[in-house]
Amino acid sequence: MRPILLQGHTRSLTQIKYNREGDLLFSVSKDKVANVWYSHNGERLGTYTGHLGAIWTIDVNGDSTLLVTGSADNTCKLWEVQTGRCLKTWEFNTAVKRVEFSQDNSMVLCVTEERMGYSGTVTVFPVNSDINSTQSDTPIVTIINDGKKAVVAGWSCLDKYIITGHEDGTICQWDWKSNKKINSIPAHEDVINDMQFSPDRTYFITASKDKNAKIIDSFTLDIKKSYSADTPINSASITPKHQEFIILGGGQEAMNVTTTSARQGKFESRFYHKILEEEVGRVRGHFGPINTIAVHPDGTSYSSGGEDGYVRVHHFDPDYFTFKIEI
Repeated sequence: MRPILLQGHTRSLTQIKYNREGDLLFSVSKDKVANVWYSHNGERLGTYTGHLGAIWTIDVNGDSTLLVTGSADNTCKLWEVQTGRCLKTWEFNTAVKRVEFSQDNSMVLCVTEERMGYSGTVTVFPVNSDINSTQSDTPIVTIINDGKKAVVAGWSCLDKYIITGHEDGTICQWDWKSNKKINSIPAHEDVINDMQFSPDRTYFITASKDKNAKIIDSFTLDIKKSYSADTPINSASITPKHQEFIILGGGQEAMNVTTTSARQGKFESRFYHKILEEEVGRVRGHFGPINTIAVHPDGTSYSSGGEDGYVRVHHFDPDYFTFKIEI
């Protein structure tokens, strides 16, 4: 499984995302640039330039016409995927740490940072799918948590709820239409670094600095599965087809990386069996912690983005698809 190395960023990766078909891979990093690549061969299609600070997060809508990015320059930008034109800039008081389109692509949520006396929020904006029309400045709802700030968020199945993951490891479920918190559970003991949903959005996986990843039901917030590692986990992803696997990425914190070798830093992607919760394999390659992992919607490949500024695209070998775990 020789990876394709994508060298399009000069600083560490913050998030990577496939589009719905999986033919495009979007990547953002701290170098203020968003890139789009062909996922099958790693050719770069283009860049989206305009942000003035590190870009923390990116998402693409269902028909790959619109792209949304959130940045440390306190803005969230909406782009036309095909041309790279910036269609709209929503301004906030603080940095935007996570963005995600709703399942029907009619809304986008933005998670903002808690800074300088401003409380962290989850703000939902309407998105007009007509590229040439004007986009609204008025949010549909602004959710403010009474406890610790939200760091990640996403839409549950059929956009019924917004699920938020917080700095203290709690997961909250919100009825966004009435702006009420319905449920809250203490899922982790430390900050939640990533949250990715299953293809049907009925469950999701969290990745935490407390060295655990957990699968949680979107409706009941029951913890279904738990996967423990020996290093902080920055990203966790679910393989949608072919194999029942979970891919975890992490490693020692970036600020301590110079003190150890790549071996001790534990910068591998770890594969766990989703049902049995056992580790089945690792893939090495990055020279720093893995910040973000994404799996191709067809389950035929996966990509990882690291603190070293590279995206590595791995197309699975034929024996991956025939692999059977021995119990």
